[in-house]
Amino acid sequence: MMKNFTHDEINLTAIYDTGSREGTIKSLADMRGYLEQDEQELRTLTDSTISKLEAISDADYEALDLYPEFGEDEASDNGS
Repeated sequence: MMKNFTHDEINLTAIYDTGSREGTIKSLADMRGYLEQDEQELRTLTDSTISKLEAISDADYEALDLYPEFGEDEASDNGS
């Protein structure tokens, strides 16, 4: 069953993505160990992300859109 990930959870998952669900969970858990006391917001985000990743299957993980493909117009838009 696919969980609804927030935009921030998807971004965090993309940053720590190892190519597998289990590897990404381990990577996030390792990162969490380095958080300072004043980083409660990131700790909470990490915990919710890990919880959702643990609740989905490997197939669901592979289906997550971690790296959206931008259309040619969006990718070449340099703000001019």
